Amino acid sequence: MLKRDVFSTIERGRFDTEHGEVDAVLRHLDDVPWWSRFLAKELFRRECRALAIAGPLLIAPAPLLAGKRFLVRGWIDGVPLHIAKPYGDAGFFRSAKTALRLLHRAGITHNDLAKEQNWIYAHGRAYLTDFQLAEFFSRRSLLFRLARYEDLRHLLKHKRRYAPAALTAAERRVLGRKTLLTRIWMASGKKLYYAITRGFNFTDREGRGIRFTRQAPQIAARLRAHPRVGDVAIVAFPDRRTGTGLYAFVEANAAEDELLKFLGEAKPEHLQVVQNLPRNKQGEIRSEILELVAMNQLDLIDTLIGTEAERAIVSRIVSGRRNLRDRFTF
Repeated sequence: MLKRDVFSTIERGRFDTEHGEVDAVLRHLDDVPWWSRFLAKELFRRECRALAIAGPLLIAPAPLLAGKRFLVRGWIDGVPLHIAKPYGDAGFFRSAKTALRLLHRAGITHNDLAKEQNWIYAHGRAYLTDFQLAEFFSRRSLLFRLARYEDLRHLLKHKRRYAPAALTAAERRVLGRKTLLTRIWMASGKKLYYAITRGFNFTDREGRGIRFTRQAPQIAARLRAHPRVGDVAIVAFPDRRTGTGLYAFVEANAAEDELLKFLGEAKPEHLQVVQNLPRNKQGEIRSEILELVAMNQLDLIDTLIGTEAERAIVSRIVSGRRNLRDRFTF
């Protein structure tokens, strides 16, 4: 399972086509609660319609089969932007701008590109996903131009984070100028949105869930207080029972049972003692790799490995991983 919220469940698997089995993704509405069903169906309808147009443009996964409550689409062999972290990769953002231009020429605005997980990094190219908020325009109205501008501005915010040196003067001007509708939204509607979504335990901007922002820091602090714990990394993963699960990777000279007992009532779904945590050159923990381990998306890890020493560290973690209920079988 890749994601689960009150609007749908998204799962990865294999799909049998007339040309043979292919990797695929299923979005279905089977577990949607009654109170969000109407909105869930509208979001689902938008995604089906958008993918039918964007898929053939090779900027988004192509739909393979659709029904009233399910959609099977192709799998893009890549990782979300917040996991890929393409620092200095100007080519990726040129590709992203081209993808956005093609989408807008087709009369579609995405409207949810502030979320990094809606941008997929695959072999240096950019792809779009999650079209639940997409809007369709038959003409280039004022509303279309405003929505198109905001799509571009959100892309440039990501470019500013990962490849600031590649920003042009015109792009910097776009970043510094929000539309009137955006200013009104940020002053009023956005505050109401956050109040509602946090109250209903929705996910954060990376889709990790409010549990990650509230409980994970408390669990990590408690674990670091143990005398035989060196460092801790906690990541979120989709869980069929709780919606969002927590997975703790702990550098420690202690047994896992001992650490779980030390935690008391507030426990993660999984805790794994590791010899070393993967780190970048600056010494920061590579949580993006640990997140893929927690989700059993092991085939996506290889492109993120920087050195053979890091590969050895990650291999030991993968071989001892605890979340085996949703593993993907090849």
